[in-house]
Amino acid sequence: MKFLVDMPLAPAVVAWLVHEGHDAIHASEAGLSRAPDADILSRARAEARVVVTADLDYPRMLAVTGRQGPGLILFRGGDYSELEALERLGRVLATVPTSDLSTSIIVIERNRIRRRRLPIAPMT
Repeated sequence: MKFLVDMPLAPAVVAWLVHEGHDAIHASEAGLSRAPDADILSRARAEARVVVTADLDYPRMLAVTGRQGPGLILFRGGDYSELEALERLGRVLATVPTSDLSTSIIVIERNRIRRRRLPIAPMT
């Protein structure tokens, strides 16, 4: 699986994903450290990458476009320690079929993990 880890998350997430056998890059490595969210989504879509982020703007942007991707893994509910983030991300990768990651929004919260298929209806 291919991932693009957004700026709110540490580069250690990339190292862990690569160690687990995935193709992962951090936004800073990709020259996107100051890029608008729309550019990050475009890059992820073009490279068939799932965006991993804590930025709450992404679900709205995906709703507005009505697109089926890129997939999104969103950390919500405050600051996660590196260990907490990796544990929850590992849980997602162990339970959500790889084929569904690229067409879903996975929301990781403190007490649960939710999944919503893309596209989602535009917000009005």
